[in-house]
Amino acid sequence: MPRRKAAIKREVLPDPLYGSERLAKFINVVMRRGKKSVAEQIVYSALAEAAKRLKKDKHAGKKNESEGGDEGSASSGSSTKGVASKENLEALEKALHNIRPTVEVKSRRVGGATYQVPIEVDSERGLALAMRMLASSAKARGEKTMVLRLAAEILDAHEGRGAAVKMRDDMHRMAKANQAFAHYRW
Repeated sequence: MPRRKAAIKREVLPDPLYGSERLAKFINVVMRRGKKSVAEQIVYSALAEAAKRLKKDKHAGKKNESEGGDEGSASSGSSTKGVASKENLEALEKALHNIRPTVEVKSRRVGGATYQVPIEVDSERGLALAMRMLASSAKARGEKTMVLRLAAEILDAHEGRGAAVKMRDDMHRMAKANQAFAHYRW
């Protein structure tokens, strides 16, 4: 972090398919070695796969609960690409919301000792941390392709489970354990 003045925020252009700045940032997080078109394909395919699985789970749940055929068939028959893309984006938004941490710990050196001081995370940093957690935990999964890994991790985060949610919980647990040092906050 700079000591004199804060770094200026760079503007990110919205992604071409969904028109979302958050998705464009997530694509940049997934991107490796400057290959943005590859990252876009991975993220778009993963979002489509995640939305397909979510829709499949919803329909399976509806069929198991009761036979309400008129409502289910009307909504599935009128789905267009615009509606599907909105559902894809909503799945990612909910996953990122479930992963986003509210507190973290930062090292603070006081009198020769280093303390882990819990501090609150602002919304911008929380979103960036959530994106990084989602991408790294997807990369560590065991599925065959990155598309399947990312789709599975988005689904898990959407439902409040998975490695990314565990990372968030670990971060919160660490902050709770070091709550005694909160008075060292600056």
